[in-house]
Amino acid sequence: MTAVDYKSEVRDGMRIDWDVPIPMSDGVAMRCDIFRPVGDGPYPVILSYGPYGKGLSFQEGYSTAWKLMIDEYPDVARGSSNKYQNWEVVDPEKWVPDGYVCIRVDSRGAGRSPGVSNQHSPQETQDIVECIEWAGVQPWSTGKVGMNGISYYAINAWRAAARQPAHLAAICCWEGNTDRYREASHHGGILSVFAKNWHDMQVKTVQHGRGERGARSAVTGELVCGPETLPDEELAKNRVNMWQEFLEHPLDDAYYRARSPDFSRIEVPLLSAANWGGQGLHLRGNIEGFMRSASPQKWLEVHGGAHWAEFYTDYGVALQKRFFNHFLKGEANGWDRHPAVQLKVRRIDRFEVRLENEWPLARTEWTRFYLDPRTMRLGTQAPADAQDTEYEAMGDGLTFMSEPLKEETEITGPSVLRLNLSSETTDADVFAVLRVFDPQGKEVVFHGALDPNTPIGQGWLRASHRKQDARLSLPYRPYYTHDEVQPLKPGECVALDVEIWPTCIVVPPGYRIGLSVRGKDYEFDGPAATLSNMKNPMKGCGPFVHDDAGDRPPEVFGKRNRLHFSGGKQNYVTLPLIPPKRT
Repeated sequence: MTAVDYKSEVRDGMRIDWDVPIPMSDGVAMRCDIFRPVGDGPYPVILSYGPYGKGLSFQEGYSTAWKLMIDEYPDVARGSSNKYQNWEVVDPEKWVPDGYVCIRVDSRGAGRSPGVSNQHSPQETQDIVECIEWAGVQPWSTGKVGMNGISYYAINAWRAAARQPAHLAAICCWEGNTDRYREASHHGGILSVFAKNWHDMQVKTVQHGRGERGARSAVTGELVCGPETLPDEELAKNRVNMWQEFLEHPLDDAYYRARSPDFSRIEVPLLSAANWGGQGLHLRGNIEGFMRSASPQKWLEVHGGAHWAEFYTDYGVALQKRFFNHFLKGEANGWDRHPAVQLKVRRIDRFEVRLENEWPLARTEWTRFYLDPRTMRLGTQAPADAQDTEYEAMGDGLTFMSEPLKEETEITGPSVLRLNLSSETTDADVFAVLRVFDPQGKEVVFHGALDPNTPIGQGWLRASHRKQDARLSLPYRPYYTHDEVQPLKPGECVALDVEIWPTCIVVPPGYRIGLSVRGKDYEFDGPAATLSNMKNPMKGCGPFVHDDAGDRPPEVFGKRNRLHFSGGKQNYVTLPLIPPKRT
């Protein structure tokens, strides 16, 4: 690497190296920006690698999200000029003064890095590993590299850690999935259209080669998507069609396993941060990663609110720095004695931080709430002599409600719904929705990771995907193999255990708990919401909807389903009720 390969300057109290090439073993160079203290160092490194264009400012690329974040969390903007803010990665102005080097790498085929764009691929994982090892031997580096970032950057950290690069010393995975099939492409075996729209809105728009058709950096004036402006047909050749690959792989197979981490090989210290409102992408993987990774030094944090916000707040930055200061700098700051689980417990109007020692919580009272088709109630007593009931799969389904709660009730953890179901056809999709209603009967919704009107919990299962893995299934979290289709016989009842992703809510007295069983996505009874980086208005599930006609032909999934109660069959949801902590 010579002086002519990149530009270096001192500004805003940092030494910034722009567009530094990192040579890969196949001859392609990934381009990165390096923000480091002005002194020689050495310093530990915070590295991120992703497809969103390192030169595209948060404010320009994600204007709606930026405004919402600054309005609701003004501490994000304090203490920084905000000129170097970038989507889902650390603000160097808040890290470099504390003695860190911050490296942002444009992934292969994105931004300033040439090559074929192929998100979450084995090639991308190899590139990340090589970037980590390169950063670990630079003269300004201590040799300790940490990975930090939201969503895509967190997903990459899980996979990179499983490859065990020598210089990777710790990872902070903030709201990033770990299972390419169960969390990103198919929920309960049902195809999610998120990836298709995400690719159009956030990946193609910053593909390397857009050149003059792309944005310019507000700081350097350089083209965000590289110096060349390529025709559309060449750009298409330089990116893999992820959506088509999903369509070609409807079951969990080697394609998805190659794009998901092997938890048994993740041994570095890790901090996994999930979002209670991350139903559809930003929740389950962080829980699974914490529970199943081999690392003996691992912590789980769960918060709420907008997906892009808490990471940047004083709360989030302080948490990240305590973790990395301990493992990258060796500070004796007490992090090693920090309880394994830190929860922002969700109440109707606020969050309260609470420390715990394990997940699920050891004091959980797993409680069955039975569905009663006569009264449409949820209750702890099984109904006697109940009759079967039907619902239109593409209608509003069936909603069961508890009596008004007599006392404050906390639900924290995963849930599972047992249904005895048949269909008029050879298959059925189950959409399970946990809900809360106030004393006047109005549903209480919360700001999810992306959608501001999100229910407290959701789960999904395609009936033909009901086969479970006995080794990985837990009483409170069934694990489906998704390796074969088991069609239904029309009218024949089958038992289904529907995984409902974890949640947390303290329900006040007088409120009711609701459970909806549907054959289509939940929809909030109110106006839709929009974000500048989302293709369609959001109606309660954010962009994580399941309306692909090819995956859900109406002649199969648009008929009537029946819940069976006769003959003593019981249908119930097992909820994780949490008694108060003993002092």
